[in-house]
Amino acid sequence: MPTRPVPSVGDVTRQLTLISLCLGLFLAQTDTTAVNLALPSMARELSTQQWVMDAYHLAFAALLLTGGTLGDRFGRRRLFRIGLALFVAGSVLCALSPALVAGRAVQGAGAGLAIPQSLAIMSVVFRPGRERDRAMAAWSAVTGIALASGPLLGGLLVQKLAWQDIFWLNVPLGLAALALTFAVPESSAGTARGLDPAGQLLGIAFLATLTYTVIEGGVLPGVLAAVSGAAFVLVERREQAMLPLHMVRRGQVPVAAVVALCMTFGMYGMLLLAGIELQHGQGALRAGLELLPMPVAVVIGSPLTGRLVTRVGPRVPMTAGMALLAAGLGAFAVTGLRQPWLEIVFAVLGAGLALTAGPVVGVAVSTVPADRAGLAGGIANLARMFGAALGVAVLGAVLARAGLRPALGTGAAVELAGALVAAKGVQPRRPRNAEAVDTAGLDEPEPSNSTENATSPR
Repeated sequence: MPTRPVPSVGDVTRQLTLISLCLGLFLAQTDTTAVNLALPSMARELSTQQWVMDAYHLAFAALLLTGGTLGDRFGRRRLFRIGLALFVAGSVLCALSPALVAGRAVQGAGAGLAIPQSLAIMSVVFRPGRERDRAMAAWSAVTGIALASGPLLGGLLVQKLAWQDIFWLNVPLGLAALALTFAVPESSAGTARGLDPAGQLLGIAFLATLTYTVIEGGVLPGVLAAVSGAAFVLVERREQAMLPLHMVRRGQVPVAAVVALCMTFGMYGMLLLAGIELQHGQGALRAGLELLPMPVAVVIGSPLTGRLVTRVGPRVPMTAGMALLAAGLGAFAVTGLRQPWLEIVFAVLGAGLALTAGPVVGVAVSTVPADRAGLAGGIANLARMFGAALGVAVLGAVLARAGLRPALGTGAAVELAGALVAAKGVQPRRPRNAEAVDTAGLDEPEPSNSTENATSPR
């Protein structure tokens, strides 16, 4: 389905477009890691802290697959603006603490609408070749910068000012990104895939009730989760399904999705536990500094991983990465907060994340037709966000009932399972889209693609 042509744009327009897209990405990425260190200041109840994280993850995940289709149908710049506006509005609600969880859900919905448009907009604004590669490299670098700066920024704001300022800071940055969208040319697919409101609603119901069951318990929510999950599977058997079931039954897409879910299950659950434990007896800023080796390892290791994937394929780095994540969480369970092991553990976790996060989406898109690459990447990223929500819920629940070490051990077991899936299920050959893995771990959306575009790691 042909993409409506975008008028030729000048260099200034392209640069302003890139700045706007990168600002939106920075907001969505930074907020997750910064908020972890503010959780003890936000709420005393562990379940409330879990909902502060998972309200964002669930809303983000729920709109990932639909966000791209809405952009294709109604205009990518329009949906990017709507997503940014929702994110800013959600940040204001979060800063007004009585509406904290609701505000986080609005933030996640905004990110779920805005982020899928980024790569689609870049694919039509920047010319193929070096120009687009540079734009993709800048967009990808923002992910690492946001990941690295989030803990420090969150710790600094919590310790020197107040946790609400984490969200107030989003307002001027979000408004600046919105103002810059005046330079972003509008684009859309000539005819987009049909929407799937029944699948969307049932998907939201399943994700929300399952997470509620894990965090709060209860028979009725568990029954609702089972019923909504079964209904979702039945509805998605249709031709115009939001999540075509044939893509997740066999092949590399389900393998990548399982590995992605395991990866974020352990990592985001660990960030919740570490954010809570590190602040016992020390300030939030010190806790942010303790976490710093992990994002630094991600920033350094990601480009090296791209080169490794190009040479040997994705199986070895993904298996090694998941094994390192399992080892890091296991070591954290044994050593606790003792120095200097803590920094070594976080560096090992960062190295594992760098080896896995980029290739996992590349595996998903490497064995599907080009017109399905965006959807395959969206499925992998949906699995990542759901894994994050599930990890926060499950590890938080284990922490509340059994303590820190069993919770970390649970995360390590899931990461080890992911390593086994990667070792047995990932094809050893070099993926078709190795260039995308090298730059961002993402497949560039085809201009004719009516499906959703992948987003970067959380």
